[in-house]
Amino acid sequence: MVDKSVATRAQIVTAADRLFYQHGFEHTSFTAIAEAVRISRGNFYYYFKTKDEILAAVIEERLAATREMLRRWEASDPAGRIRSFIRIVVTNGPDIQRYGCPVGTLTTELAKVEHPSRPAAVALFTLFREWLAEQFTALGRGADADALALHVLALSQGIATLSHAFGDDDFVRREVASLETWLATVIDRPEGNRCSSFC
Repeated sequence: MVDKSVATRAQIVTAADRLFYQHGFEHTSFTAIAEAVRISRGNFYYYFKTKDEILAAVIEERLAATREMLRRWEASDPAGRIRSFIRIVVTNGPDIQRYGCPVGTLTTELAKVEHPSRPAAVALFTLFREWLAEQFTALGRGADADALALHVLALSQGIATLSHAFGDDDFVRREVASLETWLATVIDRPEGNRCSSFC
């Protein structure tokens, strides 16, 4: 049986995560989070004293959820794992169109206000970067694995940003297909041919 206080804290973090994503960290109040969980502000302070504490918990939860997602993808081969990452913009298409990439939007917002939690938020990108590099290394591209990982991250973020701007499903699917075609050429290309890695 789950302890009630543990369950309530988890509900607060889940609600805050959703509200931070949909409305932004700066525009989400304690009151809005408390109302979403249906607890009084007095009870709320038992779990979190500041919004920064909630932000830290949200980032920690996002990291845990991301690690779990990557763990589920381990059932596939390295190329399949990278494809799963590339397809996130399709899988999460409606949310991305409406609110943008949850990682990118949070990192950008915290950077604008020079928030001390920005490095923790960037850790989500770092997790993806290192994981993608591991997959490219497993595909025999050890020397340029990190560069290839950053390339995939950059294009994925670009697709997500323009999906949010234009709401164009056809564009997203075309760009994802193009990135998957590029991935196939990377897999087949000798590692020494680095000058054409991003063709």
